[in-house]
Amino acid sequence: MAKIFIDNTMHEVADGQNLLQACLSLGYDVPYFCWHPAMHSVGACRQCAVKIFKDKDDAHGKIEMACMTPVRDGMRLSIDDPDAVEFRKTVIEWLMANHPHDCPVCDEGGECHLQDMTVMAGQTYRRFRFKKRTHENQNLGPFVTHEMNRCIQCYRCVRFYRDFAGGRDLEVLGWHDGVYFGRHADGTLESEFAGNLVEICPTGVFTDKTLASHYTRKWDLQTAPSVCVHCGLGCNTIPGERYGQLRRVHNRFNPEVNGYFLCDRGRYGYEFVNGERIRDVQISPLARDANENCNDVGATTRAASVSASGTPAGGNAKPKTATDLNHITSTAACRLAELVAAGAVGIGSPRASLEANYALRTLVGPYHFFSAVPQAQAELMSTIIDLMRTGPAKILSLRELESADAVFILGEDLTNVAPMADLAVRQTLRQKALKLADEVKVDRWNTYAVRDLMQQDFSPLFIATPAPTKLDEVSAGIFRGTPDDITALGLAVQRVADILSARV
Repeated sequence: MAKIFIDNTMHEVADGQNLLQACLSLGYDVPYFCWHPAMHSVGACRQCAVKIFKDKDDAHGKIEMACMTPVRDGMRLSIDDPDAVEFRKTVIEWLMANHPHDCPVCDEGGECHLQDMTVMAGQTYRRFRFKKRTHENQNLGPFVTHEMNRCIQCYRCVRFYRDFAGGRDLEVLGWHDGVYFGRHADGTLESEFAGNLVEICPTGVFTDKTLASHYTRKWDLQTAPSVCVHCGLGCNTIPGERYGQLRRVHNRFNPEVNGYFLCDRGRYGYEFVNGERIRDVQISPLARDANENCNDVGATTRAASVSASGTPAGGNAKPKTATDLNHITSTAACRLAELVAAGAVGIGSPRASLEANYALRTLVGPYHFFSAVPQAQAELMSTIIDLMRTGPAKILSLRELESADAVFILGEDLTNVAPMADLAVRQTLRQKALKLADEVKVDRWNTYAVRDLMQQDFSPLFIATPAPTKLDEVSAGIFRGTPDDITALGLAVQRVADILSARV
């Protein structure tokens, strides 16, 4: 632990942090744009300026960027020094000189980092009265909207897209005050993680195009913590709903699973919830009749005859309301209770979610539940679960995978099956490059130097699959073969690993 003095108040902070991280962890408000907790510092925005003093007798000090200054024991700094406050205020004014006056119509309004930092810095008056710099926008596909005129050149987008996620089709183009972040030509972004640009960008340069089709402000959304349903990794999400319609899905931070990011499948694959089959269901008054008398089997049967379009047998559809939904839900629960009491069984499905199968099993009881999985497969799954619980085998978290010494992918296309596992593997390679940089005293922000170091070493990734995968481009070794060939290779690697582990 290091002792630092912030505006003459002593604090203890963990070693290895920069000053910005230390100040934020202590609850101090220091504005910033380019720094992100999942990526290294670059000092591009100049917004996190603080004044550093040599010792307690130093009356002048000097302004430094907090994100680029490592914590040292005995360090003294001031956040509220008038020079530092004026510096941060001037940087905001400079950034806002070319920023458009479109906050009321910007999709980012209400959750814009630039809005928050402008208020924090106290810059409330615009003195600039000349023509603004403008850019032409690009069509980046069906998911991401591009509005370059809002850019503040923080470089977050390309640092995530190229350095973190391994994408290649988003570039830094132009120079000086004409820097442009985009593709060489219009076209859909190729990375499976391009949607993270929406959350990475501190302004409204990259926004959610799917949300724009049924737009609502953040404060009008009803949200709840959830888990992504599109693969077995269980990434944490925050879905947002309004008027019975799912409007968007955002990442929910979990350090052991998906961290700060989501794949595009998890972010944009929600529209099935708003499909016609669900949206157009309308509840008949017969449902209310059945609910009033749960034992009236005839009424329950009539309620069940409501068609998918909402039209009951021999009647007109009634518009769906929350009250109607409550009635039909109560009716269904009451009827299910009757069936269970009469000895009904529940048949699950391997295609249904774990939660849905568990709810059905709880309802009918474990002795009346069939998982719809063949007995042999069920026994195999049970054995695998027991091994995972008590045996030497272990399912790694994505965080543990990111810190692995080497990765051997056997017969699986991670990019298609579990995209966030693909991203974790890419972090394994990135961490190796960063460790090499630390050893030779190369700053982590010096991206090109770090890449050159990695070119002199081998990738710790090896892949054996029947067909090409997107991770092939960063692997040290590739094996192509039939499933039998890949199985034989896996057994051979296991035998070698057993021999080596016996020697340790």
